[in-house]
Amino acid sequence: MSNLLQEQVRWTPHATVATIVEKEGKFLLVEERRLIDNKGTLGVVYNQPAGHVDEGESIIAAAIRETLEETRWQVKLKHLVGIYIYTAPANGVTYHRYCFAAEAIKHLAENGLDDGIIDTKWFSWDEITQLNNLRSPLVKRCIKDHIDGKQYPLDLIYEHSTYEHSEEAEEK
Repeated sequence: MSNLLQEQVRWTPHATVATIVEKEGKFLLVEERRLIDNKGTLGVVYNQPAGHVDEGESIIAAAIRETLEETRWQVKLKHLVGIYIYTAPANGVTYHRYCFAAEAIKHLAENGLDDGIIDTKWFSWDEITQLNNLRSPLVKRCIKDHIDGKQYPLDLIYEHSTYEHSEEAEEK
């Protein structure tokens, strides 16, 4: 197989972020309309505020942006809860999810919500365990890991930037 053809068919996971926002013992989830099977069926599911990392965007900036766009909440990230890998049966895509815990700072009620987001809701852990329409098993797993105290410093994630690279080159 030629190198060009190999590049065209190379498997690539999707880099995503999710944010656990806990306030007064409740967790912020988004209610969204999404594919729920591989037949193209749309349904309503619950998820953490989450989404894809945009080209040129840092993982941390993506988590803050996605949370604001999907919930109208400005947040401050506290720590990384974990990195999760999941292949969705509805589309066969593999996601590498960076999940963060965050503090709710300010609700911007006048902002709109992202396309596909119906509403935001606060749920207790007990209520979440009773939901049968979570977007993926990662929703419960991430929150459970958070409850169990899993946390890693934000600086565990190092993202090399072109700017840093230019400064290093100038120093040599």
